Amino acid sequence: MLPPAIRFVATKGSKTPTGSIQLLCRVKPGVSANREGVSGISDNAVEVCVAARAKEGEANKAVRDVLAEALKVPKSDVDIVKGMKSRDKTVMVGNIRISGTPEEYIERVKAALQERAST
Repeated sequence: MLPPAIRFVATKGSKTPTGSIQLLCRVKPGVSANREGVSGISDNAVEVCVAARAKEGEANKAVRDVLAEALKVPKSDVDIVKGMKSRDKTVMVGNIRISGTPEEYIERVKAALQERAST
């Protein structure tokens, strides 16, 4: 069984509910600029299309920019932690403070990404 595309990772020892969101992404580099963005979400991956080519880290930077804009977080809070030279990437969105349960927050993140995918 594959892991879920969106996971909440809690920070240890914190009194307030804080942590990070981990996104399993499938990246499609080199698309036309008008198709750039989140293209879909499945149980296994968040599909991200970027206009930048997979050369010298350009596509990785574009993935960070697209996800930061979609989730309305600072670009500095978005890091690619696995798959720097692969289409399959693990992206960590840090400095997350949640209200409610982690499951509710994951649903809000999923809704925000799906909203961007439908536009």
